[in-house]
This record gives sequence, structure tokens and C-alpha cells, in this order.
Amino acid sequence: MEPGLLTREQLEERLAALHRASLELVQEISPEALMERIATLAMEQVGAQYAAVGILNEEGQLDRFIPIGMSPEEIRRMAHPPVGKGLIGALMRGSSTIRLADLTTDPRSAGFPPHHPPMTSFLGVPIRRGEEQLGQIYLTNKLNAPEFTADDQVVIEMLASYAAVALFNARLVQRLTERESTLTRRNENLALLNDMAQTLASSADIDTMIDRALTQVMDYLKLEAGEIFLRHDDGNHLRLAAHRSSTLPALWSKTEFRFGEGIIGQTADSGQAQRLDLPALRPSADENHHFLNEAILQSTVRQIACTPLNGASGVFGVLCAASSHEKALDELEMQFLSAISFWVGTAIENTRLNVQQRRLAVLEERERIGMDLHDGIIQDIYAVGLTLEHARLLLGDDPAAARQRIDQAIADLNSTIRDIRAYILDLRPRKLHEENLMDGLRRLVAEFRANTLVDVNVSGPTPEEASLIPPSAAVALFHICQEALANIAKHAHARHVHVSLWMTNERAVLEVSDDGRGFDTSKVQLTLGHGLSNMQTRAHNAGGDIELTSEPGAGTTILVWVPLH
Repeated sequence: MEPGLLTREQLEERLAALHRASLELVQEISPEALMERIATLAMEQVGAQYAAVGILNEEGQLDRFIPIGMSPEEIRRMAHPPVGKGLIGALMRGSSTIRLADLTTDPRSAGFPPHHPPMTSFLGVPIRRGEEQLGQIYLTNKLNAPEFTADDQVVIEMLASYAAVALFNARLVQRLTERESTLTRRNENLALLNDMAQTLASSADIDTMIDRALTQVMDYLKLEAGEIFLRHDDGNHLRLAAHRSSTLPALWSKTEFRFGEGIIGQTADSGQAQRLDLPALRPSADENHHFLNEAILQSTVRQIACTPLNGASGVFGVLCAASSHEKALDELEMQFLSAISFWVGTAIENTRLNVQQRRLAVLEERERIGMDLHDGIIQDIYAVGLTLEHARLLLGDDPAAARQRIDQAIADLNSTIRDIRAYILDLRPRKLHEENLMDGLRRLVAEFRANTLVDVNVSGPTPEEASLIPPSAAVALFHICQEALANIAKHAHARHVHVSLWMTNERAVLEVSDDGRGFDTSKVQLTLGHGLSNMQTRAHNAGGDIELTSEPGAGTTILVWVPLH
């Protein structure tokens, strides 16, 4: 019988005790605490001086190593922990237990690092779950015996089977915890992105937009500083547009970068996020060291992340985030910064497009007015001048004809004055003030009559009935009537105009008709310019629709309806 072997009863008692002790293992969910508990339990069960547990990562490399039995001073004095060579490596690569009386004589042994305590007897058992090796249990220096016995091997192999279940459960719990943490962070990110969307949607000013975006990002990620560089109009430079920090000055020693220059220019040029780790920055090898503000190099900032403000048509700027956290910004945080930057870039692009669109609309309107004035009013005034010149020549020979020419000139001037008033009527802004729709329509009609001298009347419900029309629908009908009267003044040459408003159970209906010269509806855009388009847009935005009927010489009728509910 092998020395040191237990009787059957003793072995069964030890295995039963091990089973009871191992039940505690599955309750431990911290991997480090579990490894320490396994090593301690193994050392106690077989009477070893030293014990250790090694855990492998998903690539099969030694990830963590927890020793038991050595003092903190002994651990500190060793140059490095085991790296997976020698007997430890053999056990990692194999699937069988290794039991040795003297590990120093085994050819697989790689020796010990300096200051390592002496070890002789050895017992190494792999912790396996099926075909997968999770880690190993190491025991050295059997107490009260020259080496570990076969019974010790049985006990530790049993412990390894319990440890496999416990380690697998701990890993599973850790993964679930990490997944829950990731989902929680993603939900928080989505909530902030939603807030950011509302911020960007409610901001028409770029400066306000980037200020709010920077503030929200810095508060959420606990950043030390944040900056935004915007692309200049020349397209080749980025200029500092915003800096936010309660403790730090500007991150960079300059406020303008060319595309491709430094991490700012490189981020804009590539359209990809980049990170700068300050502790690893080498002054002689990295140009960003030269660009960084000296105060930042002396501060607690450890990392600067730069993400491009991408839009549909290119890069509009760069967002810089400075972090003093010991842990670098992780992939999820970088994805969040990139998402924020994309939203800001898109919002900037939309804002600039809206500004350009408004400028273009103003230019188009100015061009239209200029053409109308040139082809209409200026030509009429020129014709009056020719008529008066002709009258001057007739004064001596035919006074009666001269008076006739002068009367004609006066009539033409009055007509021109009416045209000018029509333009004033069309261009002057007008709102539906603290009044109901019928009062507003009567005011429009009175102004139209005074400026055009055209006979116009209005009919409709009582003010109380008109007050039932929703405010947004009332405003739409008011502006449509205003546009219709302006078009009549400019184009119709009408003698009579009628404005009528009535209501059904579901709708409010407005009709504006005139007995003017009318037009071919197939050429309506040439006749009315932007007028009909504006009226259609207002009607559709209010949930209604518009219908226009006209024939040359037969006048024009505009019929529009909007819902009451």
C-alpha cells in the first residue's frame, strides 16, 4: 500500500467533507474570490504548504493566477507572476493530472524566478468542463509527507470538478452582469441621444446647438474638457468654435488646423474617430505633442478622443473630448461620441442648408420683384413720361388734344399708384392678432379696398361661430386669403371681388373669387409665381386642400378647406 494512503472510510469521509465545502463554491460569483476559495480549500484538503489557481482566457492563455501560502512580501519580491511556461504550461496544454515527488527534476520544469520560495513535491490538476479547460489547481510541498498521494489526487480531481461548475457559473454571472451593465448604458445613451435630438431640433442657431451638445456630453461622460472645431467656408481649415471646461484652458496651442494637420485635421480628413493617449505620447515622435497646450500636458488629462462631425455631404467639424479617468474611453463610449458627433454634424448641415435655402428664396423673390417692377411699373412710368412729352408738344397747336394726353397720363399714374400699393400690400407682413378669423378677413378686405379701389365684399359666420375654428386652421385661412387678394391686386385687373367663409360640421371653407381677366391654369406657375405654391403648402399643413378654377376673361375662384377637428 502506497505510504500516506487513506483507508476507504477516511477517503469517503474526506470526500463527503469536500462535497459539503464545495457547495459553498457555487454560491461565490466573484471570480477572484472564487479562485482564492478553491486554492484555500485544496490546500486544506491535502495538507499542502502552497496552493494556487490559474484561470485561462478565451484564447487559452493564462489570464489570472492566485497564489495562497506565500506572504505578501514573498509575492512582492518575485520579478513576475507565472506566464504559462514549464509545468504550468504543460498542465495548461494537457488534460491529465501531473503528480511529482520532486518537480525540480522533471524535464518540463522551467525553474523558478529570483526570490521564489523552494518547492519540491507537486500536484497539478486541470479544471475542465467537458472538453474545455477553464484553469488549473496547483499544489506544492506536501506537509507531513514527502509527496502527494493517489488519494490526494482523487480529492483534488473531485474538487476540480466542483470548481469547474463554480467557475462556469461565476463566468456566466459575470457575463450576464456585464451584459446588463452594457444594456443599461445603452439605454442611458439612447435616452441622452433622444434628449440631444430634441435639443438639436429646437436649435436654429449653430452656436447654441454646439454649446448644448458639448454641455450634455461632458456632463454624461464626466469629461474634463470638450471642444468643437468647425470647418471654415474655404473648406480646407477647421477653426475652434467652442471650448467648455471649468478647470482647463484650451486643449490645443492653436485655434485653427488644416485638413490632415494634427489629430484634429487627421480626424476631419479621414472621417474616422481617433484617440490620443497622453501618457504614451513621445515629444520627439508625435506632432500632437507640439500642438497640445502645455497646461494640458501638465494636467491630469490622460486621453483625448476626436470624432468627426459627419453629415450627408462630408465632414463639418471635429468634436474633442478630454478625459482624466484612469480607465480609457471604451468602445461603447467611443460609439456614443461618434453617434453624438454624427447628429451634431447632420444638424449643422441642415441648419446651413436652411440658411442657404432662405437666402436663395430671398434672392429669387428679389429677382421676381425686380422683373415685375421693370416689366410693369417702370414701363408704365416710362409710358406716362412719353405721354406727357407728347402733350407738351401739342400745347401750342392743339390744346384740347394736349389736355386729353394729360388726362390719360393722370389716369395711368393713378393705375401705377394702385400697382405700387398692391406690391406694398403683398410685401408688408401681416398677422392674425387678438381677433377671430372673420374680423381678420374684414381687416384684410378693408386694406385691399383702400389700396386698390376695387369693389370687394366679405361674408361669413358670426364671430362666435368663427371662434370654433382651430387657431392653426384660422391662421392658414387668413394667410391664404391675404395671398389671394395680393394676387388679384397684381394680376387680375378685377372690378369686383368676393370673399366668403362658411362652415360645415367637419370643415371650414374659404372662397375668394374675382371677375378679372383670369388665366390659363396650365400656366399657373408663370402667372402666380410662388403665390399658389404658398397657398397649397399652408392648406396641406393644416390638413386641408385647395382648388383653383380660372379661364381667360372669366375671372378666378380659389376654394380652400381645412378640418375643424
